[in-house]
Amino acid sequence: MIEVALRAHAELGEAPTWDVRTRTLLWVDILGSTVHRFDPARGADAVIELPQHVGAAKPRAEADGLVLNLRDGVALLDADGTRRWLAYWAREGVRGNDAAVDPAGRLWAGTMRDDKATGGGWLVRVAPDGQATVVLNDVTISNGIGWSPKAAVMYYVDSPTRRVDAFDYDLDSGEVHGRRPLCAVEDTEGVPDGLCVDADGGVWVAVNGGGAVRRYTPTGQLDREVTLPVSQPSACCFGGPDLTDLYVTTTREGMTEPQLAAEPLAGSLLVLPDAGVGLPTTSFAG
Repeated sequence: MIEVALRAHAELGEAPTWDVRTRTLLWVDILGSTVHRFDPARGADAVIELPQHVGAAKPRAEADGLVLNLRDGVALLDADGTRRWLAYWAREGVRGNDAAVDPAGRLWAGTMRDDKATGGGWLVRVAPDGQATVVLNDVTISNGIGWSPKAAVMYYVDSPTRRVDAFDYDLDSGEVHGRRPLCAVEDTEGVPDGLCVDADGGVWVAVNGGGAVRRYTPTGQLDREVTLPVSQPSACCFGGPDLTDLYVTTTREGMTEPQLAAEPLAGSLLVLPDAGVGLPTTSFAG
């Protein structure tokens, strides 16, 4: 049964990531320009305010550091608050969105236009030294990214396509090829948003606008759907001491006052205990 992990009012909650080292959950409010670190053991949520929109925050191998997918590029944040650019690509009307760290410690960072114009964003692979390689152009709303348990497949969502796509993935080089649909999300009012992969290779997808999280098998078959008390879940990840709890971020973006009154948990952090077993998060190697 779904529970409330943290009652919040995030305008655009996104990018939950379990930090194995600190046993806390990192998540962001993109439009609120804040990074959150939620400690479920204490019920405490520490907040870092930033000067621009932040699409994702991920742990770094350096103790207590973070890597940030910001509006204008990718930045490193040290424990003392020092922030510096690792890859800078500022473009008018474009911001960072979801991101993920691959099993080799590289960051995959997506972008989109503020007006959600078709083909206005891209997906870039950022090495620990800051070398940035555009992997996909003409992306509209770059969202969920994840890897199969043996890192042979990368999964990816460009939300308006209403698909989760799969690529063959080379762990050593970070190259992808052979793009094909894993599954379509067409029988709902929502679109696929953030995703995560469990230890059995199942792909969990937040259906934004559809009020649910779905699990698809590695062959693309729908085998589980969890209905949520909010219409706009944005992303999910496994966390907790044994990586068995599925955390789900949610949003209030674009909702009217009557809609918010009907969904008082919109913008909160939800959790589904004992949903399965997740994969440990890899820290960014930079």
